[in-house]
Amino acid sequence: MQFGPLIKFYRIRHGLTQTELAKGICSVSHLSKIESNSKEANGETMSLLLERLGVNLVSITKNEEQIKQLIKELNEKIDFIQEEEADTIMQLGKQFEEIIPFTTYLHTYELTKFRYLIFKHRFTEAHEQYESLKKQKKIFSQPQMTLFSYLHAVMLLKKRIYKKADKILDTIGKGSKFDIPDGELLYHRALAKTSPEDLGYAIYYGKMALQEFMEQHNFKRILHALMLLGINYTNSKIYEEAEDCYKNLIRNAEILQEKKLLPEIYHNMAYLQKKLKNYKKAIFFFEKSLSLQTKGTQHYLITLFSIGEIQYELQNKEKARKAFEEVYELSKDTENRKYRLLANYYLLTWDAPEKSLDYSETLVIPFLEKSDGKSEELIWFYKMLSNHYRKMGRFDQAVKYIEKIN
Repeated sequence: MQFGPLIKFYRIRHGLTQTELAKGICSVSHLSKIESNSKEANGETMSLLLERLGVNLVSITKNEEQIKQLIKELNEKIDFIQEEEADTIMQLGKQFEEIIPFTTYLHTYELTKFRYLIFKHRFTEAHEQYESLKKQKKIFSQPQMTLFSYLHAVMLLKKRIYKKADKILDTIGKGSKFDIPDGELLYHRALAKTSPEDLGYAIYYGKMALQEFMEQHNFKRILHALMLLGINYTNSKIYEEAEDCYKNLIRNAEILQEKKLLPEIYHNMAYLQKKLKNYKKAIFFFEKSLSLQTKGTQHYLITLFSIGEIQYELQNKEKARKAFEEVYELSKDTENRKYRLLANYYLLTWDAPEKSLDYSETLVIPFLEKSDGKSEELIWFYKMLSNHYRKMGRFDQAVKYIEKIN
C-alpha cells in the first residue's frame, strides 16, 4: 500500500490543507514529504494522520486483500466463460476503485479490466483502456508486460486481425510467467493460425488447447476448442475428423443448452455437409441454425444465403428464389452490401442471365476483391467466369480469371 498518496487523497477529499492535517502531529514540510513518498512516516505519525482523516488502517489493509481476491476471481470467471458472474465481480470491484490506485495491484487491476472489456466485446472501451495502459507500460513488470501483449493480441483476434495478432503471440511461449492458463494461450495461438497457409499449426495448437481444457474440466472452452478444430479440419479437407468434432459438439452443446453456441455449431456442421455434397443434411443443419438466430443479423444472412446456394445447386428454383429474395430485402434493411450484391446476382441469373455476368464483373468481383481478399465466394466467381469465357472461346479472358485464382 502506498500510504503517502493515500493520505493526500483523503486529505483533499476532506477539504483539509496540509497545515490543518499536520497540526499537532508533524511539520507541514514533513507531511509534504510523506505525501510525495519521498519520506516514510513512522508508525505513530501514520496512525495519527489516518485517525484524523477517519481512515482505518486495518480496513485499508483488508481492502487490499479483497482487491487481490476480486482480481483472482474475475480472471477465473473469464477463464471459464462465466459471463454473469464476471459482471457481478466487476460491479463489486467498483467500490474499491478509489483505493486501487494506492495499492500494489493498480496495474494488475487495470490489465484485468482490459481483459474483461475484451471478453464482453466492449471494443470502444477496450481500445481506450489499451491506449491508457500503453502509456504506462514502461513501468510494468515483465509478467505484466507479457500479459499486456497477450491481451492486445486477443483484442486483435476479436477484430479478425489475425496476422498482426499471430506475430505478437509468436513472442509469447507456453509456460511464460503471466497469469493466463496455458490453454488460453494455446487456443488463441490456434485461432491466430487459422488461415490457409497455417492450418497444420492451427490444428496442432488446437489439439494442445483441447487437452489443457480437458485437464481443467473447462467444459465451455472444450466446446470452443472442438469448434476451432472442426473448422480447421474442414479447411484442411480432413472431413472425417471434422465430422467427429461437430458430432461431439452437437451432443455436448445440446446437453449443456449452449444456446449462444448451438447456431454456430449447426451452421459449421451444415457447411461441412455441403462440402461433402450431402445437401439434404446440409439444409437440415442450416435450417436448425437459422431457427435459433435473430432475424436480420450478419450470421442470419450468411446462413440463409447458404440455404439459397444449395437450393440453387439442386435446381430448386422457387426455394432458392425465396431465400435470395429474403436475403436481398434484409441486407437492404441492415445496409449489408455484400449479401445484397450476392443475392441480386443469383436473382439476375434467372431474370436476366446476360446482365448477371456483367453485374458479377463490374460490381460483385470488385467489391469482394476490395473487402474479402481471396474469399470462397470470390474464387467461385473467378471459376464461373473463366468457364463462361472458355465456352465462348474467349481464352484470354478465361486465363485472366484462372490467373486470379492462382
